[in-house]
Amino acid sequence: QVQLVESGGGLVQAGGSLRLSCTASGRLFSTYGMGWFRQAPGKEREFVAAIGWSGDSDSAYYADSVKGRFTISRDNAKNTIYLQMNSLKPEDTAVYYCSLGPSDWVVDEYWGQGTQVTVSS
Repeated sequence: QVQLVESGGGLVQAGGSLRLSCTASGRLFSTYGMGWFRQAPGKEREFVAAIGWSGDSDSAYYADSVKGRFTISRDNAKNTIYLQMNSLKPEDTAVYYCSLGPSDWVVDEYWGQGTQVTVSS
């Protein structure tokens, strides 16, 4: 079993920044991809960003809606990924979920419990 624990959510004004963290534990794959998804009230869960095992910038990919504002990174020694969110907008308000999967491109096999991000206008 794999456990994912997110932290770093909160309330911020539009234009501000937040940094989310997610730490994985348990029976992890030898290599794995991780990602972030979000779900706003009344909407379906949507992809935000993901990063492959290497952690290189080439292994990171983003939804168009956050490209240029959000940066995903990882520290394999800590089994942790981060999501640096800058220039936040009210439409970024959602519960943010961390995910993990067996490859750079399959990152949604396991889920965290979510952390709330609220951006006020």
